[in-house]
Amino acid sequence: QVQLVESGGGLVQAGGSLRLSCAASGSIKSINVMRWYRQAPGKQREFTAAITSGGSTNYADSVKGRFTISRDNAKNTVYLQMASLKPEDTAVYYCNMEILAPWLRSYWGQGTQVTVSS
Repeated sequence: QVQLVESGGGLVQAGGSLRLSCAASGSIKSINVMRWYRQAPGKQREFTAAITSGGSTNYADSVKGRFTISRDNAKNTVYLQMASLKPEDTAVYYCNMEILAPWLRSYWGQGTQVTVSS
């Protein structure tokens, strides 16, 4: 049974920083793409950032230059370093991983709340 556990959310003032973590556990053979999504109140879940097993990254235009995604393959963990936060970054942030365990499928974390006050 694979589980993804997120941490690092909270309340921060505009212009501040937060670092989210998401750790996968279970009988994992390998992890391909790791992603972060977010869902603001009343809105659909949207793509935020992604990192491949080779380290290539991709970002939503709204977070480019402010957010940095990284991964620690030894710990099966993905991070999202968020800087210069804006009130519009307020959302529940979800991690998503494509995990081979033993078949390849997509797994989601439970979500962590990020609130940016103005």
